Amino acid sequence: MDQLLQLWQSTGLYQMHLDQFAMICIGLTLLYLAIVKGFEPLLLVPIGFGGLLANIPGVDIAVGDGILHQFYALGIETGMFPLLIFMGVGAMTDFGPLLANPKTLFLGAAAQFGIFATLLGALGLSELGIFNFSVSEAAAIGIIGGADGPTAIYVAGQLAPHLLGAIAVAAYSYMALVPLIQPPIMRLLTTEAERKIEMVQLREVSQREKIVFPLMLLLLVALLVPSAAPLLGMFCFGNVMRECGVVNRLSDTTQNALINITTIFLGLAVGSKLRAEQFLVFETLGILLLGMVAFCIGTATGVLMAKIMNRMVKQPINPLIGAAGVSAVPMAARVASKLGLEANPNNFLLMHAMGPNVAGVIGSAVAAGVLIQFVQ
Repeated sequence: MDQLLQLWQSTGLYQMHLDQFAMICIGLTLLYLAIVKGFEPLLLVPIGFGGLLANIPGVDIAVGDGILHQFYALGIETGMFPLLIFMGVGAMTDFGPLLANPKTLFLGAAAQFGIFATLLGALGLSELGIFNFSVSEAAAIGIIGGADGPTAIYVAGQLAPHLLGAIAVAAYSYMALVPLIQPPIMRLLTTEAERKIEMVQLREVSQREKIVFPLMLLLLVALLVPSAAPLLGMFCFGNVMRECGVVNRLSDTTQNALINITTIFLGLAVGSKLRAEQFLVFETLGILLLGMVAFCIGTATGVLMAKIMNRMVKQPINPLIGAAGVSAVPMAARVASKLGLEANPNNFLLMHAMGPNVAGVIGSAVAAGVLIQFVQ
């Protein structure tokens, strides 16, 4: 009888607490959203599964010498996984639309306003006693507004690793919900006539321009904001491999095998931070709410910047592409294109929207560097 009792007490069912059960349910919910609803499945599947493993009682898989903690220590604490993913994103990115219409760089820059507005908002709420976020925690939360998952993970890993799980889930959840979150804001801030604006055909960009641009971008930004060099450096390196035409095998590996392998380990490592004692706290609700605010502000400021620019340029810009200034590539560009077609069947905005979309990736990397340099 004593042996049966000892056997029962050694099971996970006996050792499970209510908060661990709640986190297992959250992990299953993330898997449901990824598999059934198609919300960012490449990241939410490993994150959700990692969350399940991290909350199994009696198994220290996410702490100490556990395999998930080893993934975290190897790839998140060092910053390696987000940087490798940024290299893969760079290898898949075409700077052509941005170079063909450089004005769209301002749209990507404007969309980063949500990051800094939310940072100030988080500090303000802490001053009021509602939350208790430090400056580094507020900066890590604000980066959600860039709608760039790897950047959010990188900054959180540097500034607030204990908030990594909530920040990663918020960042990727809002990225997946771009088609639901952005259209109401875009319609609210634009008129029917503005949504019907047709933009002129983009010029063809030479290979030389595409090779020189990432090199000049890296040198300029890294010399001004050295902390942005790791993220932007990997991004530009991946892009140079894509455009130079002499390392196609390396570019292909970076775009496919390497980024896929890294994504698996990154997702599991992030899932290791979905442990009940770290996630089920009042601050998590604040992170989710502030992340939503950051994303909405970024969308709105991108649209408003396009409207302001229309008062100063000869060739009008469809304000819808301003919403693509957030870094959700290419989903935000597709949303802008879809709304443009709804207003005008002859309005093809996808390639135009890719300009601010790529600019948003650059902007979020620069913003991350600024935050790390001045907050850490």
